[in-house]
Amino acid sequence: MKRLIEGFSHFHHHVFPSQRELFKKLAAGQSPSTMFITCADSRVMPEMMFNTQPGELFVYRNIGNIVPPYAQHVSGVVAAIEYAVRVLKVKHIVICGHSDCGAMKALQKPELVKEMPSVSAWMKHGDVAKYVVAQNNQGLSEHETLACLTRENVVGQLEHLRTLPVVAAGMARGDLSIHGWVYDIEHAEIEAFDAERGCFVKLDPNASKVPDATPHMRFAATAAA
Repeated sequence: MKRLIEGFSHFHHHVFPSQRELFKKLAAGQSPSTMFITCADSRVMPEMMFNTQPGELFVYRNIGNIVPPYAQHVSGVVAAIEYAVRVLKVKHIVICGHSDCGAMKALQKPELVKEMPSVSAWMKHGDVAKYVVAQNNQGLSEHETLACLTRENVVGQLEHLRTLPVVAAGMARGDLSIHGWVYDIEHAEIEAFDAERGCFVKLDPNASKVPDATPHMRFAATAAA
């Protein structure tokens, strides 16, 4: 705790004074353009990774960057997504996995979480990745399987995301785009899922278009015709 208190003291005396006007503005509300759903892993730091200022990213973290499919049972992440889209009016939702993910290791070896029933139950939402990899990628090494699971889990969670009514409606209008990324901790690189090509590609900051997983809008296009 001493480390945290010392860190806040540094922020209060050396960071805050130079951004006083920004924090004064943020005290009255927020208007982030992007919701970033990622793993709770302490090595993944979105604000540092993307060099963002307070108020730019609406971040939600949980074990395995999971988005449960829409159902009667309401989870925290589903409620946060609904709030982000309806109230904050975010334009993008990113689901970001990462290398060396403990949750993906638990998908490989369920015995790792057998003494943690809540974690084990939560990871059922990642079973889609487990089965896709098992059915289509036999013969991979353990390391290759982990990397494949990480990517397929992102794709699976994107599919879950699309079942949320508020997300489906936003995409149909063309107001909302969804993205699937995987962050490589060791090399500080990101791969993005390109739905048109059906694969992950290295994120290129100079590309004219960022790969996304968003279906074509329908209602806005129809109204304009």
